[in-house]
Order: sequence, then C-alpha cells, then structure tokens
Amino acid sequence: MTFKCGQKPGTGRYVCINCGEDLNLDDDTDPLPPCAKCEKCEFEKG
Repeated sequence: MTFKCGQKPGTGRYVCINCGEDLNLDDDTDPLPPCAKCEKCEFEKG
C-alpha cells in the first residue's frame, strides 16, 4: 500500500518509493510531507 503527501497514515516509519529515504511520523495527526531528499510524494510503510 502506498501513501501520498498530505495523507495522515499514522505513526511509524515510511520509505520513499523513489529514493528509499526514511521518514518517521511521531503523531497520528501528522501529514506526510514531500521527501526531504528527492521531494517526491509516494511512500510505503517501512
């Protein structure tokens, strides 16, 4: 399952599908931001 920028998928680790960069969300209300490394907007739960 993939997640896009702006979605609020919940706490946990997410991995950018484009470059593999890790992103951690600490709060259930945090929206996914664009990837800090490549600025793409598709992630998988890691």
